[in-house]
Amino acid sequence: MTRMVYHMCAAEAWAEAEREGIYHGTAQDRADGFLHFSTAEQVVESARRHCAGRTDLVLIAVEDTRLGSRLRWEPSRGGALFPHLYGPLDPAEAASVRPLPLGPEGAHIFPPLA
Repeated sequence: MTRMVYHMCAAEAWAEAEREGIYHGTAQDRADGFLHFSTAEQVVESARRHCAGRTDLVLIAVEDTRLGSRLRWEPSRGGALFPHLYGPLDPAEAASVRPLPLGPEGAHIFPPLA
């Protein structure tokens, strides 16, 4: 069964990845040694905790099966399993890339999540 996983980053960083044909992640991703992804059930809380107030974000959706053995499910927040991508992401692997604006209450407004 295919499942959508999500990553957030600055729109400019993603635009650069599209130009170069490879995305190496955020500074935090590079420090941790993997790209942080979240499931549909996790991504809203991830945005609240790690990206609060940021107006420059895009939400990248990727089918987990496209990532093969590079994607590992590992315990994180509260012991929940989070998808972590070991290695770079090819922008062509993204199913969609959408802006992640802030709403009037200061929380990010997410598109429908699969």
